[in-house]
This record gives sequence, structure tokens and C-alpha cells, in this order.
Amino acid sequence: MPTTASSNKSPFSATITAKLQAGESLANADFSNQDLYAIALNQANLEQINLSGSILTNADLIGVNFKGANLRNADLRGADLTGADLTGADLTGAYLSRADLRGANLKDANLQDTQFKVTIYDNETVFPEGFNYKSSGAVGPGANLNGAFLNTANLRGVDLTGAKMIGAYLSGADFTGAILDNVSFSGANLQKAIMTGASLRNARLGNTELKGVDLRAADLTGANLDTLQNVAGADFSMVKGLSDQARSAILGFPAPDLTTWNSYTRRNTKDSLNIKP
Repeated sequence: MPTTASSNKSPFSATITAKLQAGESLANADFSNQDLYAIALNQANLEQINLSGSILTNADLIGVNFKGANLRNADLRGADLTGADLTGADLTGAYLSRADLRGANLKDANLQDTQFKVTIYDNETVFPEGFNYKSSGAVGPGANLNGAFLNTANLRGVDLTGAKMIGAYLSGADFTGAILDNVSFSGANLQKAIMTGASLRNARLGNTELKGVDLRAADLTGANLDTLQNVAGADFSMVKGLSDQARSAILGFPAPDLTTWNSYTRRNTKDSLNIKP
């Protein structure tokens, strides 16, 4: 019988634990969009359960049967599994798309056919030995996302240090405050991406599409901006570390590009370059 916690504040947590203590099965149940913070469900059978959009921060999910479970949902919000312990859990065929696994422990978990598209991880996430998480579709430090479709993805504050995003489709993606140091963006589409306050130190932005991008207060120290495709409406207000060479190259674009307004920040590219931190 699974171990359950009796001190959970959420009424849904109490419902779940009561059902498990009574020996009921939660397979195929729908507990989406619930606050299940720190719930203890180790060894529980949660096959095909719907926990999309639910908060499972610091949850005890050791050995849980999550076969075919839904841990993401249609409105692009995945389950919050930050700090959760999934040691030995069976996630065969589970949908973890857009879930947050920062600080989670998946040691010895079964990840056969698990879906990781835009699942967020960090340097504290523990994956099973030998699992190639960097090429799984998940997003985090060193991830291989070349050619990935991440349009409008919510990547606020995500650490993508050293990731490869060559030729990726990133239009409208929200990178506010993200760590994008040493990221390879070459040839990527960053139209209308939001990169406010992001760190792009030593990032490679050559041949990228920056039309309408919001780079306000971003750190571009050491960034390579050679042969940009377009900068119309890009906002560089208060950027740090923009080299004189890059600034001159941007100002070398045709006047219509430099005077195009950014529909979000209400500032044109040329004027934005004159606003320094």
C-alpha cells in the first residue's frame, strides 16, 4: 500500500490520499490543475492519470506507476514537478511535455517513450544513468534543440547555457530573464521573441532573424551578431555589452528597418540604440 501524507492542505490532496488508503485505484482519474504540493504518493498506481497543469512541487513520487500519465495540457502548461522525487517511477509513455523538472530526481526511472517536448530541467535535475536527456526535446543547459519548433514557448528564467538552437523556430518565445550564455542561435527565427533582461553573453546570433525582438536590458557581452537577417522593430534599449562593431552593423541597415516601431515596446530600432544602461 502506498505511503500517503495526512498533513496536505489541499482538499484534493486529502481526496487522493483517502482513496489510496481505502485501496481504491486512481488509474485514469482526472486531477488536473490542482495544488498537490509535497503530496506523498510513493508506490501508488497512477497509470493514465491526468495531472496536467497540477502543482507537484517537492512531491514524494518514488516508485509511482505513471504509465501513460498526462502531465501536460492543451493550454501549454505542464505539471510543476520542481524538486519532486521520482526515483524508480515508471513513466513509460507518459506525457511530460512542458512540465517543470528543475531539481527533480528521476534516478532509475523508466523513461521509455516518455514525451519531453519543452520539458524544463536544470543542473540539479537527476536523470537515469545513460539517458540522453539533452537530445530528448527537453529544455535546459546544453540541450540540443537545433531546428526545434518553440514558437511562443514560455521559457522565462530558464537556464539554457551552452544549448544548441541552430535554425530553431523561436518567434514569440518568452526568454525574459533567461540564461542564454554561449547558446548557438545561428540561423534561428527570433521574430518578436521577448528577451528582456536575458543573459546572452558569448551567444552566437549570426544570421538570425531579429525582427520585432525585445532585447531591453539584455546582456550581449561577447555576443556575435554578424550578418543579421533583419532588425526591423528590434528594441535594444539599455542593452549591456553591445560592441561598437555590432552597433555599427545594425545602424547600417536600411532606414525603413531602423525606423520600424516595435509594436510592444513602442520604440523604433534606431532610437533604442541610443538608450544606454
